[in-house]
Amino acid sequence: MLTLLPPVGWMLVVYLAALTLLFVTSFWKVDPFTTSIQRIWSLRNYRVLFTEPTYRIIALRTLGISAAVAVTDIALAFPIAYFAARVAAPRARAAILLAIVLPLWSSYLVRVFAWRTILQGNGPAQWLLRQIGLGGVRVTFSNWAVWIAFTYLWLPYVILPIYAALERIPASYLEASGDLGARAPTTFRRVIWPLAFPGVVAGSIFAFSLTLGDYITPDLIGNTQFIGNVISVKVGVTGDLPFAAAYAMVPVFIMAIYLFLARRLGAFEAL
Repeated sequence: MLTLLPPVGWMLVVYLAALTLLFVTSFWKVDPFTTSIQRIWSLRNYRVLFTEPTYRIIALRTLGISAAVAVTDIALAFPIAYFAARVAAPRARAAILLAIVLPLWSSYLVRVFAWRTILQGNGPAQWLLRQIGLGGVRVTFSNWAVWIAFTYLWLPYVILPIYAALERIPASYLEASGDLGARAPTTFRRVIWPLAFPGVVAGSIFAFSLTLGDYITPDLIGNTQFIGNVISVKVGVTGDLPFAAAYAMVPVFIMAIYLFLARRLGAFEAL
């Protein structure tokens, strides 16, 4: 434990220093004539964020889709993880885990462009919608496309923590619940879910935070803007680093609130 203390402490110092610098920079401003950063303290950047409807809409879109992706991934991941951890034979379990991690061996951009091909106007997704009588529904370059792509991209990161949590549940707990007369729904609600909850929260943190900070998928698949897209433009195009820093603090505050609520719910006690 002591051998890990120096590197962990150094990483913590660097991380906190970077966040502190980001927070401080968010109070500076850019000279409109020279485009140089002026180290003059001001709340102008935050005032713009709260008063401009465009930035509020982008932040709400980012938050809403991030939450939707996290909930969808949990709903899809839990039965897969439960089957792999508690039902499948050893060989089947190995095959399932391999299938889960196999997409992670390919490039992120390859997977994004694959979904762009699937969801485009003449792609398989639109063909399937026409076959079931929903040809009028368009998923090409929409928030639906972003939600679908993100759900696929982060699903392995949600399955694996839930699988680890379910695998650690002693079989004797389930047997004792059955011996005491509890039916399957009661056993799930009173035994399985509380013990698997830390894994669910860990997986949701992955899906939620990764979606919250992404800007490539919304641009390539949804042709829409997330917080990260605005930050990228402000840094790489306009050079407005203070405003980009202020907008970058939004997902930081959101994740801080998310982690605080998870801690209050006791999600980290069993980790």
